[in-house]
Amino acid sequence: MPGFKFIGIQLAMNSKDFKFLVLGAGAIGGITAAALKRNGFDVEIICKYDDYATLISTQGIDVQGVHGSYNVKIPAYATPAEVKGKKDIIIHATKAANLVEAAKAALPVLKDDGFFISMQNGICEDKLAEVTGKDRVIGCVTGWGATMESQGKMIMTSHGDFIIGYPAREPDELLTCVADALSAVVPVRTTGNIMGHLYSKLIINSCITSLGAICGLYLGKMLSLLKIRRIFIEIIREAVTVADIAGIQIEKFGKKLDFHKFIEGNSVISDLKRHLMIRIIGFRYRRLKSSSLQSLERGKATEVDYFNGYIAELAGRYGVDVPVNRAITRIIHEIESGTRPVSLSNFDDSAFDNYDK
Repeated sequence: MPGFKFIGIQLAMNSKDFKFLVLGAGAIGGITAAALKRNGFDVEIICKYDDYATLISTQGIDVQGVHGSYNVKIPAYATPAEVKGKKDIIIHATKAANLVEAAKAALPVLKDDGFFISMQNGICEDKLAEVTGKDRVIGCVTGWGATMESQGKMIMTSHGDFIIGYPAREPDELLTCVADALSAVVPVRTTGNIMGHLYSKLIINSCITSLGAICGLYLGKMLSLLKIRRIFIEIIREAVTVADIAGIQIEKFGKKLDFHKFIEGNSVISDLKRHLMIRIIGFRYRRLKSSSLQSLERGKATEVDYFNGYIAELAGRYGVDVPVNRAITRIIHEIESGTRPVSLSNFDDSAFDNYDK
């Protein structure tokens, strides 16, 4: 179908005619760029620092892990201003805290009919749309794990998939082509309810990632504590209440965890089941360390504004009170500013008094 027009982008018969730019050479961005390049796609990458860009251009990105080991050299730059030619797709894989600044810098190299794909944790599509326009954003849930061992050395730590979709409309043939391209990395699903999938993952991050950042404990120890499990449950209750009022249809997390069913019932038995499920999660992933805690340890900002902060902001639009999510957002900001340490004693904050009983 040479010359066929999908929402303004002129495509040939296959998705390899896309020109990609990846913003961010951390674990997710680096592996995504390397896998695309390895499979014959036209890819360039922004690394923020000149020495890192030189390393990727000359020595390549080393990928190891569950999908094997390989090395790929990719044209890399410290800023989008150095990129020659415009791109069909910009994969935005920086930390959420850098989202808007990075998007503004890259916008001039996106074709007029091109798209940004948001690969951040949390829900960043709204902020990205303020820069690009809502019709130029593709939302993405990253369902696989990776870590950056050092500059240019990435480890893919778990299998998984991408889920992609438009925040404001149904899937189309263009989205299918994008999915075909991204399947060079992991399997890809398209959806007409990307916000529901993103919100589902946001709830998990708002519980596990944010609570871990507050207390500094590994997941197993953290979820062995009754008060924290009670706060965990309340985060979900508040998040589900807000989603229902806002018209967000929350998808099952991992195709299994139904948040509405999780919070159903007020009996001793239903509460016992909730606590048992959380204890099982804690045991299964007992050595998991919060990514937000790791950011704090490196002196970096967390993504709490796109987790619990997003729930609180959305709640404010609809006049809903979400005291637990607001308190978690506040406490993590205080930790970021240096006015509060990471400590289990943070759960003695008066906002959590009701969860001692």
